[in-house]
Amino acid sequence: MFNQFTAYVASASGWAYAAIFLLAVLDAVLPVVPSETSVITAGVVAASGDLSLPLVVVSAAVGAAAGDNLAYLIGRRFGGPITRRFFSSEKSRERLAWAQRQLSERGGQLILVGRFIPGGRTVVTLSAGLLHYPWRRFVVLDGVAAVVWALYASLLGYFGGRAFENAAWKGLLLALGTGFAIAGLIEAVRWVLRRRRGQNR
Repeated sequence: MFNQFTAYVASASGWAYAAIFLLAVLDAVLPVVPSETSVITAGVVAASGDLSLPLVVVSAAVGAAAGDNLAYLIGRRFGGPITRRFFSSEKSRERLAWAQRQLSERGGQLILVGRFIPGGRTVVTLSAGLLHYPWRRFVVLDGVAAVVWALYASLLGYFGGRAFENAAWKGLLLALGTGFAIAGLIEAVRWVLRRRRGQNR
């Protein structure tokens, strides 16, 4: 089945790059879209020579950056109505002020790490727009995050595919398993840091 998929991709490689780009854009706004899986899979296919690895990286990075900027603009454009509707209570305004401080103090860290957390990237980019985080700074930081993310996902698939050249599906399983493990590790570290901050208050 996977061999049939790679054959299909090889015959329509131009569309494959467009699909990678589109999924990366949508995933930044709708976290249910599996952009990471598509980039890892494309990396596995690139290992067999049916796709160009540099073009996979470029398609994923440009799509991710475009989607993140779209989410930022949505937050910025509709920030006023969202704030008035959902942050009208005193407690909500305190939370909003806390988020503003976090972005001011370590916005770069949040933008870079958020790209590797499914769902987290949407929250961070929408919040950056909502709280009027400087767009020029956001573009630079997000561009770095998008490139690193695209390299990480595509190379994970590529080297997984190279490790199992005669059974590409095994490479895909290895790459996806590694990707999920890394995402889980990031979540675990965040959870531990949150608990430590809570205990220190």
